[in-house]
Amino acid sequence: MERTFFALGAILAFIAIAAGAFGAHGLKNRLTAEMLTIFEVGVRYHMYHALALIAVSWAYSRWPQSLVTTSGWLFIIGIILFSGSLYALSLTGIRILGAITPFGGLAFLAGWFCLFWVAVKK
Repeated sequence: MERTFFALGAILAFIAIAAGAFGAHGLKNRLTAEMLTIFEVGVRYHMYHALALIAVSWAYSRWPQSLVTTSGWLFIIGIILFSGSLYALSLTGIRILGAITPFGGLAFLAGWFCLFWVAVKK
């Protein structure tokens, strides 16, 4: 699993950089300031959690437990739901897509709590 999460973290970081460049250069004159800010929040959390997947890879090498694996999958789900919904909202203007975003946020929180629990339990 450590190679899987490292690889997924690396490719998702690559995609986050590409999305950020697309937002900064390709969308700057096409989106309102509000929608561009929403897009940028999606990119920011996308990158944070791509890097978190690399941390999950390291954690798995130290503590190969199912909760570490769970945290990695929760981060991936969070990227898809949180960042994906913000990307879609900003590009389409369909506000109802924002209703999906909190589920991604909950996935992020659950993933971080899983890592916390693995680190502190005896």
